Amino acid sequence: MIRALQAGLQTVFPFFCNLKMSDLQSIPPATTTPSSLSPEPLLIDAAGVLHRPVGAGARIVSLVPSLTELLFDLGLGARLVGRTAFCVHPKDRVKTVSSVGGTKTINMRKLRRLAPTHAIVNIDETPRLLAEQLTAEGIEVVVTHPVEVADNLTLYRLIGSVFGAEAAAEALSERFRQAYSTTIDAARGRPSRRVLYLIWKDPWMTVTRETYVSRMLALAGWHTVPATADRRYPAITLDEPLLTDVDLVLFASEPFPFQPRHIKAFRATHPGHAAKALAIDGEMVSWYGSRAVAGLAYLAALVREHDVQRP
Repeated sequence: MIRALQAGLQTVFPFFCNLKMSDLQSIPPATTTPSSLSPEPLLIDAAGVLHRPVGAGARIVSLVPSLTELLFDLGLGARLVGRTAFCVHPKDRVKTVSSVGGTKTINMRKLRRLAPTHAIVNIDETPRLLAEQLTAEGIEVVVTHPVEVADNLTLYRLIGSVFGAEAAAEALSERFRQAYSTTIDAARGRPSRRVLYLIWKDPWMTVTRETYVSRMLALAGWHTVPATADRRYPAITLDEPLLTDVDLVLFASEPFPFQPRHIKAFRATHPGHAAKALAIDGEMVSWYGSRAVAGLAYLAALVREHDVQRP
């Protein structure tokens, strides 16, 4: 089972495990904040490609689970003709959409039968070669890359502007702004904490502060360690010096499905740090798109709850 999950990590997150910080130098840093964005149409994607707005004739394939959910929430579900096997939300509707494979490799025959006009990909989750193959097939590829939490607003506007869902995108943006403010308010006046966010076991793996999930946690005053590393998702040794340096050890529900038994084992192995162990919903804090709205509310509640338990 664990071997299958390790293979799955490479499939769902195709190259981020080996992505070095130097590989990101060509990507401009995010500078937008929730208050600085205008409602004007946005048609330039994260790769700098200008897209033409399309109407009801668009046939979309989404290779990013969180963006599949976003398409439904923007009222674009009827235009979604293909998805990955890892696209599981919304649970009551996504099963009606054909699967074309994983996020790293897809069945090109299935894809061609669906005759998509557009494919939505992500810099972290989609291999460059696959994006190039899609382009060679004559499919218009829309590239996304949220890093800052506020980048969700740009994401909403991009998808809404390209596919004619501007009003729904703006409504979602307003909900996001409110949730963002709530999270900031929840963290205000509370002490910041150093946290270890675990995403994998055997080997233990975590995230650096250059990742979306780390930026999300930072909004609540939870700052991930290590502060820097040569890779965005480094392997670590779960030893005494590291555990002494952190206030919380967060066991994420994905990509490795940490369960209560893993937390119990950690507490037994590291009794001096047992109180630091905390389960956290990985989807809520690592999924951008419409899930970010619920994720911000979840994080704000988690901070308040934890603050009550351990002032």
